Amino acid sequence: LKLHHSGRYRCRGWMGAVTPQWRESQLVTVTVHRVPLSGVSLSAQPPGGQVALGDRLVLSCAVAMGTGPLSFTWHRRGLGTLLGIGPRLELRHVGDNDSGHYHCRASNGDSVTESVALNVTVL
Repeated sequence: LKLHHSGRYRCRGWMGAVTPQWRESQLVTVTVHRVPLSGVSLSAQPPGGQVALGDRLVLSCAVAMGTGPLSFTWHRRGLGTLLGIGPRLELRHVGDNDSGHYHCRASNGDSVTESVALNVTVL
């Protein structure tokens, strides 16, 4: 099912053996909802979020359950700015100021769910 399948439905058909005629059922309302998001998780490459100064860090966000379309945003505790959008965040040359607790938020337009924070440590 898709969201646009919501609507009012009825069935109709020929009824009667002697003098058949069209008959219609009562209208029934069908409402299709998105499945709420759950199980939002964050993974890192290199694993564990420990990265050497100047190296590359890739964070990935995944959703275990829920229907879309999905959108993702990236955040770091203590910063009020948006770090990025999409299911991946890539920091190409990490610096000392890139250490911190990162998390992603996933949304399907009806619900928003946040991952557990990952502590990124720049060595």
